This record gives sequence, C-alpha cells and structure tokens, in this order.
Amino acid sequence: MTVSESVRTASTTTASTTTASTISAGAGDPAEGSALRPHAEHAFADELTALAAADDRPRPARWRLSPWGVATYLLGGVLPDGTVITPKYVGPRRLVEVAVSTLATDRALLLLGVPGTAKTWVSEHLAAAVSGDSTLLVQGTAGTPEEAVRYGWDYARLLAHGPSRDALVPSPVMRAMADGMTARVEELTRIPADVQDALITILSEKTLPVPELGQEVQAVRGFNLIATANDRDRGVNELSSALRRRFNTVVLPLPATPEAEVDIVSRRVEQIGRSLDLPPTPDGMAEIRRVVTVFRELREGVTTDGRTKLKSPSGTLSTAEAISVVTGGLALASHFGDGVLRPGDVAAGVLGAVVRDPAADRVVWQEYLEAVVRERDGWKDFYRACREVSA
Repeated sequence: MTVSESVRTASTTTASTTTASTISAGAGDPAEGSALRPHAEHAFADELTALAAADDRPRPARWRLSPWGVATYLLGGVLPDGTVITPKYVGPRRLVEVAVSTLATDRALLLLGVPGTAKTWVSEHLAAAVSGDSTLLVQGTAGTPEEAVRYGWDYARLLAHGPSRDALVPSPVMRAMADGMTARVEELTRIPADVQDALITILSEKTLPVPELGQEVQAVRGFNLIATANDRDRGVNELSSALRRRFNTVVLPLPATPEAEVDIVSRRVEQIGRSLDLPPTPDGMAEIRRVVTVFRELREGVTTDGRTKLKSPSGTLSTAEAISVVTGGLALASHFGDGVLRPGDVAAGVLGAVVRDPAADRVVWQEYLEAVVRERDGWKDFYRACREVSA
C-alpha cells in the first residue's frame, strides 16, 4: 500500500466516522441535535442536488458540478425546473467566474481582501460546490505548525514501531491531494512564513514528500487549494514572492453600493436568524439601512451626499460587522422587546463596532453623532439611543 492509498483509506474512515457522529447527534429532537452552523454542503444540499441534476455541461475531473454550475450556485439563478438557487455572494460576476476558472486549472486560488469581504464564505461555498466537502480546512494562526499543512505522526505508534504508514496522520491538504478534493487554508498571512513556504512544493510539483518513509504523496486530478488572506489586521506575515507566484489572486471588494450592502446584510441576518430560531422582524429594513449607512460613511470618510468630510475610526466597519450588529439587535428585540427592530436595539452594537480605540475612536464617534446623526431627518430616535449608550 502506497502512502497515497493509505491516506485515501484514512480519509474514507474519517468521513464515515464524521457522518455517523452527525447522524447520532441529530437523533431525537431535531432542535437539540441540529448543528448550529451547518457546513455549506449540508445547509444547501437541496440546491446542490438540483444543480447537479440540471447541469449537463462538462465537468473537470472529480468535480460535482461544471464551472457554470459552481458559478450559478454562488451567484444564484433559476433552473429549468423552476428551482431557485439563492445567491451566496453578491458582487461582480466576473470575479466569481475568474475564481472558478482558476480552480479548474493547476493554479491555486488566493482570495484577498480587507476583513469582512466574505473571503471565508466564498471559500467554503466554492469547496462545497466543487468537491461536495468544505471541511478539509487548515485554520491559519500565529501558532499553526508545519504539521497542519503537511502531516503529523501518531506518537504512540511512532514510538512503538517507528515511522510507518499507520503512524502517519495526514493533514487536510494531504487528504485533499490523495482524494482529488479542494483544500482550504484560512488566513494564510497569519501563518508563520516558514510554515507558509511548506506549500510551495505542494503547489508547484503537486507532490508532498514523506522523507521519513522514503515516499511521497502525489496529487490526483481534481486537487486544488483555496487560501484566504488580508493585509489589514495586525500579526500579518507577508507571503514570499515564490509562494505568491503559485496563486492566482482574486481581490474581493467591499460592496460597491449601499443597496448591495443592505441586500447582503438582510440576507445573512435572515439566514442566521432562522438558524437561531429568532422570529423575523417585519420592520427591520429601516435599521439595517441605518447601520449600513453609518458604517459606509465612517469607513469612506464622507457622508452619503458627499457634503461632509468625516474622520474614520481605527476599525474596518465591514459588512460582516454590520451583520453581527443587526443580528445582535434582532436578538435584543426578540427576547427583550416587542419583536420590532428599533434604534435602541442596534445602538450598542454600533458603538462597539466603531469605538475600538477608546481614546481616538470615541472622539470620531462623538463628532459624527453631533455633526451628522443629530441633524439628519428621521434619525432622532437613533441619535437619542446612541447618546444613551455612549454616555
């Protein structure tokens, strides 16, 4: 048995165990056993199944859908049988097409952007649509070891019998290579530079040497890798030029228009609210638009009408943070209010997102409140709520 065969056997065993655990956890009361945040391939299984049945276009080796089907899954559409595919990403279609086309080649994909531009979300859904499994994931941190990218060892077996195939513990990347799947590396620039460079041979030679056994794992057709990265947060490690050359880079922008950002926030809040069993708020759109307006104006340093220049706070005020603020407000309105999302439900969340540096950001926030919010028609309730939580 080669190392590749051993890894494939281990991957199959792991997948079977995971499925059994999931079924067991879901037995009985569905509310008690259902996952709080299902993987994309489970949450949208019906859409993926419908797409696979309707998709008659050529598919790359081991892909569940054609490139057209993957793009349709992400961007949304209506199938010939009337099945509605909900949009997973709201943004330029060409960016998604470039990302999907990259995965159909031998080049890895790097999704780059400031925090909150849906890099992780897009990465997960791409892997779910291409391979039917988004869980082959390496989470990048300052402490991510090389073993997380290459392989590790079962030290009990290693000490008892020495290096062997049975003692080898494959990483998600190694398993993806052996099975022709899509691996994911989140926050690549948070991983130490020497660990990042462990990917160079994998991406250029499509081979992972195992010198302890005098063998190697060669990637089979269908293997590719999606990495996400940003260069705004602290603790970022620059990618070497050698590693960056192994990727095709797609930069995910912030939403281009307020309407697009409101659409994204409302869709995600609705999805999250359903998963948390929060009742829908019939009049929540007004507060969603208000939160998005505040975030965009402070982020861009100018009011929507372009008349007033603003100071920007230290935080990113991303779309993801807007989703978090509105979801928190929805929980407050549902559990401690009358079920209607009001300014008082989102004010504290907005304050927490804006004021990250208590000294500098509080001055920015107070100036914005007094110069913009206070004078804006229809915003008196929001102004009072923000003044109350800011006191």
